[in-house]
This record gives sequence, C-alpha cells and structure tokens, in this order.
Amino acid sequence: MKPEEIRALSTEDIQARLDDAKEELMKLRFQLAMGGLNDYTRLRYTRKSVARLMTILNERQFTAQEEGEA
Repeated sequence: MKPEEIRALSTEDIQARLDDAKEELMKLRFQLAMGGLNDYTRLRYTRKSVARLMTILNERQFTAQEEGEA
C-alpha cells in the first residue's frame, strides 16, 4: 500500500490495518523460526508495511499536537 493510499484512510482504519500487519508479521516470524517459511519477500514487505503505517500515524499525532499548541 502506498503512502498516499494510507493517508486517505481514517486514523481508525490505519490502526486496524497496523494491528493486522503486526499480527501477520508475528506469524511470519514464527514460520521463519520453525523453518516453514518459503516466501521470504512477504516478511520484508510486511515489515515495511508496518513501518509505513506507523509513520503515517506518528505524522498525524504530531500535526494534531502542533495544532493543539497553536
């Protein structure tokens, strides 16, 4: 998912997608540890998705905080 698409979502939707992505990442790491992971690119893609979602959420929190101070 591209950052523009993420920014178009509501904060609640982003949080829900972040929770899903973190759960998927946990499952992929478990599969990696057990030796059952065949597609290593999914691990990398999911990790980057979590980072993108967290970045957008942090941006929104920062701008809300700045607007509250002004």
